Amino acid sequence: MTDMTTRAGLAIDSRLASFLEAEVLKPLGRDADAFWQGFAALLADFAPRNRALLAKREELQAAIDAWHVERAGKPHDAEAYRAFLTSIGYLVPEPGDFTIGTQNVDPEIATMAGPQLVVPILNARFLLNAANARWGSLYDAFYGTDALDAPPAQPGGYDEARGAAVIARGRQFLDETFPLASGSWADLTSREALTLADPAQYIGETEKGLLLRNNGLHIEVVFDSSTPVGTTDKANIADIIVESALTTIADCEDSVAAVDGEDKLLAYSNWLGIIRGDLEESFEKGGRTLTRKLAGDKTYTAPDGSAHALPGRSLMFVRNVGHLMTNPAIRLADGTEIPEGIMDAVFTSAISTLDVEGHSTFGNSRCASIYIVKPKMHGPEECAFTNDLFDAVEDLLKLPRHTIKVGVMDEERRTSANLAACIHAVRDRIVFINTGFLDRTGDEIHTSMRAGPMLRKGAMKGSDWLKAYEARNVAIGLRHGLSGKAQIGKGMWAAPDLMGQMMVEKIGHLRAGANTAWVPSPTAATLHALHYHQENVFAIQQSLPEPAGLDALLSIPLAEGVNWSEAEITEELDNNCQGLLGYVVRWVDAGVGCSKVPDINDVGLMEDRATLRISSQHIANWLLHGVVSEAQVLDSLARMAAKVDAQNAGDPLYVPLTGNQDGPAYRAAKDLIFKGVDQPSGYTEPLLHQWRQVAKGQG
Repeated sequence: MTDMTTRAGLAIDSRLASFLEAEVLKPLGRDADAFWQGFAALLADFAPRNRALLAKREELQAAIDAWHVERAGKPHDAEAYRAFLTSIGYLVPEPGDFTIGTQNVDPEIATMAGPQLVVPILNARFLLNAANARWGSLYDAFYGTDALDAPPAQPGGYDEARGAAVIARGRQFLDETFPLASGSWADLTSREALTLADPAQYIGETEKGLLLRNNGLHIEVVFDSSTPVGTTDKANIADIIVESALTTIADCEDSVAAVDGEDKLLAYSNWLGIIRGDLEESFEKGGRTLTRKLAGDKTYTAPDGSAHALPGRSLMFVRNVGHLMTNPAIRLADGTEIPEGIMDAVFTSAISTLDVEGHSTFGNSRCASIYIVKPKMHGPEECAFTNDLFDAVEDLLKLPRHTIKVGVMDEERRTSANLAACIHAVRDRIVFINTGFLDRTGDEIHTSMRAGPMLRKGAMKGSDWLKAYEARNVAIGLRHGLSGKAQIGKGMWAAPDLMGQMMVEKIGHLRAGANTAWVPSPTAATLHALHYHQENVFAIQQSLPEPAGLDALLSIPLAEGVNWSEAEITEELDNNCQGLLGYVVRWVDAGVGCSKVPDINDVGLMEDRATLRISSQHIANWLLHGVVSEAQVLDSLARMAAKVDAQNAGDPLYVPLTGNQDGPAYRAAKDLIFKGVDQPSGYTEPLLHQWRQVAKGQG
């Protein structure tokens, strides 16, 4: 039984109340009673507004469902459909010409282009690794991945042949990016003999190397004859350290399983450790206890002899949850649970105020800003609600207006269709927009659930709406002045073991105009950083076309005229069921919201809750329209449960799905499918939270 305490009429998990008062409000010099009174007043205003916005989602969805049911069997009329969406308020008028007015934005967001990490906030070790991924060893990244075009390393220690291939590839990068006045880096025999073709690329001297810069990104060429690599290198180059993850999102949302006060306390405690700079995590490796902590800054001496420092850590965002979920950690005066997004806004901002007011070892924002990513907003009215909420949080915490910046995730159809109006609603605090295939496709399916059976997921990637969605996001962001002020991002490369393929494909995000893109690991960030040396994103942005109209975006990815074979149907169903079970079993049973989950072909993919949304909604759609039967789904679940069990056989804590069909994980998986049509916006959170709480209750 959770111990609750009362503050200003709110029932609060006593651990959370004590944490906020002792660890946050006291160092800030804020009066606790005044804070709780203000928080209660904020909730009295915003909780009803939050509920009203959710009700409007359901009203719009019901109207769209009815429109499709009424026209069942008729050809889709795109013109009539668009007129209908306008008549119900789904589509709103464009806001006209405007430019965002966001100020006090750190260069990592505004004027630099580079990789971005997303990390589950509940895992302190992963969080520290991501925060420290600002700098990464290019030699390590090549040696340990298939990004290097060379035979794999031989077991039994350091493979000199692969090491030589790594060094050669590193020299190739230096020749391409920092060419010498004459000759090649491969021929360099000493640090003193080095003369760059472009002297402006030379920034200064670090303790053991040269600091260079290209396209706004730094690298450090380390000269160190005391290391095994440096001592055998004819120029004594020991490594190339690459500025990698410029920014990292600490995630309270899709990559975590946080269902109660206990979970939220861990999330907020870890965020506090990042902001204060004192987060540490110890773990066993190779028979030794290692302690991870935040890295210090990288100091250097400029050519004029002056001392400087570059940040040693990623600039940190925190992703709050969306508007949908509530949490039992706090109950309002009427006994209802607090809207979790409001709780996140207040708690993460209060903690971040320690950084704004100078109570941190390293500091996060050098511009005294707080960076919050807000996901799963549906249209401009919900963005305006977030803007108003952040105004109120700033007032509660006595922060200057627009201290809290917002990242708008363009992952819901109503937001995509009204993106300019969404940006306008937060025009003085926006620092980020991005796209994401999985959640956006999940909402695409749910919105048009009753229109007919959808294409297979693979075919969906080539559909007209998706191409329009990706291109319009960039073009609309550029039209309204995000370049040089904010990030325009692209989604995750989900396969951490396929770095060679990533290096071929992910450069396409830059060529599409994105000045950041998500990667699954610090190593991936180091490798993806090379793309930003190859392409000048800000120059590319100047040549991109104006945004296209709405027609393609509003096209529905129906499987019209398709006659799948039984084998094709089974293949798609099995793919969905395997992915769904593989993710759900870790979320519900283990409380793990993001991990490397093997797919049906045993390729490890970094999966979060978005994967579950698209899979469950796709099966629900095919069930609704008779493409598959309940019996086929149950058969696939049973067979795929056995496969998932085999894939997790090496985990001593794993609870098998087979033979445990009445367990919370299996029942959650079935509910996500068979109740999928009725889930709000097709979200998986309500059912996942329900079954995770059951699992936690079983101990």
